[in-house]
Amino acid sequence: MNHEGGCHCGALRYRLQWPDTQDPMPARRCTCAYCTRFNAAWTSHPGAELVLGGPDAGQARRYRFGTGTADFIFCAKCGVTVAATCETDGGLRGIVNINTLDRVHELDFDRGDSDFEGESRDARLSRRKKHWIGSVRLEGFD
Repeated sequence: MNHEGGCHCGALRYRLQWPDTQDPMPARRCTCAYCTRFNAAWTSHPGAELVLGGPDAGQARRYRFGTGTADFIFCAKCGVTVAATCETDGGLRGIVNINTLDRVHELDFDRGDSDFEGESRDARLSRRKKHWIGSVRLEGFD
């Protein structure tokens, strides 16, 4: 199943190839201070493929905080965070902010909250390697 999305101004766009499954997409609201501030809900599947770029991909900025293990990717023009990536020993992994999907209101999600407070760096990277999008490509990024 193909999905598209991007930031508010359209500078950053992505294509998300979701594996064939009958299950609704998971959507987990992270309770950390950063994600809470912009009400992000994240989705990922290890069998999914994400290509992130867009007509003005040079506007992509990365923000890293806390454990320093993930880059939150946002648009310098409109400020919308569209995705996060993490380098693991299995390669680059990612998650997508469902609020940036073009047709988010037409999709069925399995919603829940996630609290990763106190999770060790190794446990965090292991979880991401197992659950985050398994194929991520960044096009036109600085």
